[in-house]
Amino acid sequence: MINGAVFRDAIISASNNILNHRQEVDSLNVFPVPDGDTGTNMSMTMDSASRELQLLPDDVTVEKVAKTTSSAMLRGARGNSGVILSLIFRGIAKGLKGKETMEPRDLLIALSYGVESAYKAVMKPTEGTILTVVRLAARDGAAFGTDNKEADFAEVWQAVCDGAEAALQMTPDLLPVLKKAGVVDSGGQGLVYAFYGILSVFKGEGIIPNEANGDAAAKKDEMSDEELAEKYDYKLEYVIRRNEKKDKEGLKAYLKSIGGNVSVREKDGIMTVALATDVPGPAMVETMKFGALIGCKIENLSIQREEEKKAEINAKANDKLEPVEPVNDYGFVAVAAGEGLSEMFKELGADIVVSGGQTMNPSTEDILNAVEATPAKTVFVLPNNKNIIMAAEQAAPLSTRKVIVLPTRTVPQGMTAMMNFDPDASVDDNHLAMAKAIENVGTAQVTFAARDSLVDGKSVKQGQILGMENGSITTIEDDVVTAAFKVTKNLCSKNTDIITIFYGEDATEEDANKLLEMLQKKFSNIDISILPGGQPVYYFIISVE
Repeated sequence: MINGAVFRDAIISASNNILNHRQEVDSLNVFPVPDGDTGTNMSMTMDSASRELQLLPDDVTVEKVAKTTSSAMLRGARGNSGVILSLIFRGIAKGLKGKETMEPRDLLIALSYGVESAYKAVMKPTEGTILTVVRLAARDGAAFGTDNKEADFAEVWQAVCDGAEAALQMTPDLLPVLKKAGVVDSGGQGLVYAFYGILSVFKGEGIIPNEANGDAAAKKDEMSDEELAEKYDYKLEYVIRRNEKKDKEGLKAYLKSIGGNVSVREKDGIMTVALATDVPGPAMVETMKFGALIGCKIENLSIQREEEKKAEINAKANDKLEPVEPVNDYGFVAVAAGEGLSEMFKELGADIVVSGGQTMNPSTEDILNAVEATPAKTVFVLPNNKNIIMAAEQAAPLSTRKVIVLPTRTVPQGMTAMMNFDPDASVDDNHLAMAKAIENVGTAQVTFAARDSLVDGKSVKQGQILGMENGSITTIEDDVVTAAFKVTKNLCSKNTDIITIFYGEDATEEDANKLLEMLQKKFSNIDISILPGGQPVYYFIISVE
């Protein structure tokens, strides 16, 4: 049997372990577009629980720990990976209801509830993802527990971890896109780290420490993020499948000669190298002498600091929202990043625009706070990003209002939905009309490759320009305007009436006018306009109707 204090420490350890490996998990993302990376979203989701668990006393019950974890993670969930992780722990909380202490069998049954909860929440479950990893981990743990009824927690949870690890290694065989990239599923990897964090406590080895809060002696030679940004241009992380028996101390010494905050970690044949430097190429060449590169993440430090400051400002703006009385029949909450896009949604009738988007996925609580601050009995929520839809859907049952989440995957879809709202129609009629309207709008987006990758067999280099049609990368260019023209042209048909170009904070009005001129020459019969969107990440977001 274990008590609530041990279970509390196990969840805190799980949170720390994901946080410590956040960048490694981020580097497994196979698509090159900048996004709310999996490791970041999962670590932020678990950290929301860890902060509350650290306030619980040692005489806490298992039920209280599970309930606190579930509630905090539900509200703090970010991105699809964070939502699915929160649903796993929601199921675990359901299975541990009424438990003051628990035995291994109780936790195995609770984990099966977690699997059920996660699968039910996904409309079309995809195998080869975190879902597969948790399902097979629960299966193997249950099989071991059935055959070894006297086994202790450490032995049973080791079986769960072994099952998760085996399932993770299977993910490339289940998802061809992973196999092409030579990586395992990022969400599954994050879950494996969480499970191993729990195992550390069950084995009596204590809470895995949060490396970001290490002692002063260990950190004395490290620079802060601000200092790194001033001294170096890039922050790197390489993940290597080790096949050479060379001394890694030599590698560490070389990397320290060309950079700062050097870290070289190795576990189970996988070596993770992290540093800040001005010369990422030589660092990669030297690292690859130790084995095959299976993951790479390169961050521009100055841009990252700018984005973090924006995210902090946005978070504070979302936190200021206060609940109001629902005096109106209808209201709207939209998610968007960029002053121009925010103003456009407000002009269309949005009560509140939640700051967020592709690289700044708002949490379930951010969306819930916006809904409660909307003075309406029925609130339509427009996520405007595929990685925010699940978080919005989790907010609905927590609200005191009736909440309808329209599955808008892009900003143009959200705007089209609002333009098709009829204040004189019923809730159900509006829901149907807006849902049908978003099917008739195409979205072209132009961004940059955040990492080296393969797209349909074509090599993509970090920094190249990517053109996307309704979420799929179809164009790889070196010029922003050329990429924008190509993807917009491809989305146009004989039925196209309107093209609206929103240019972002990294595009100029001159670029937008050049694109406008090119499109007008090609499509003289289509009404084309340009507006300053001010959005980050995307040079252009283009609506084609």
